[in-house]
Amino acid sequence: MIQAVLFDLDGTLADTALDLGGALNTVLRRHNLPEKSIAEIRPYASHGVAGLLKIGVGMTAEHPDFAAWRQECLEAYSLCYADKTTLFDDVNEMIAELDKRGIKWGIITNKPMRFTDKLVPKLGFIIPPAVVVSGDTCGEPKPSVKPMLYACGQIHANPQHTLYVGDAERDIQAGRNAGMKTVLAEWGYISDEDDTDSWQPDYRITTPIELIGCLTKKQV
Repeated sequence: MIQAVLFDLDGTLADTALDLGGALNTVLRRHNLPEKSIAEIRPYASHGVAGLLKIGVGMTAEHPDFAAWRQECLEAYSLCYADKTTLFDDVNEMIAELDKRGIKWGIITNKPMRFTDKLVPKLGFIIPPAVVVSGDTCGEPKPSVKPMLYACGQIHANPQHTLYVGDAERDIQAGRNAGMKTVLAEWGYISDEDDTDSWQPDYRITTPIELIGCLTKKQV
């Protein structure tokens, strides 16, 4: 019996790539560097600023200037975080069906709280999430199990009777390690470099509404 379904945000519930990419390109223009196309940005949008800086300037977290560039990107994003972000098709239809079945839903994202708290209310969810856990809510972001267990505790759901839906390897790792069944959102920000077979999700879906079939489906 599934008691709750928890979701990643970027690339799973909401298409945030245009605004994330807009922030990156704002910073690149300031530094007289070539901008990136949305086609280049989209596969890495789930990886947050670290992913953006990797494709934008080839910079990783080990670089001595990473913190400064990260802060610059975050400030640029704070000015455009909701300009072009929308829910993916059928997300509200899926949420309405979960509600009809008495199943709680919530969000666990690595996006900082400063953005999550402002963005989620603007997205137009037909039914508000029962819980929202940001990347800095518990002190450790996914793939840590802390956000997963915290979310379950907040809504009184047993992790073993909870589905976690996401589009990144850390989503599947965190859900599995917390004892949840995991669902790969194949419409999300997945790059050609991602070996999704090695992630070993319990289920794969190509549209949000397909999630409903996972509620009673035997694991394959």
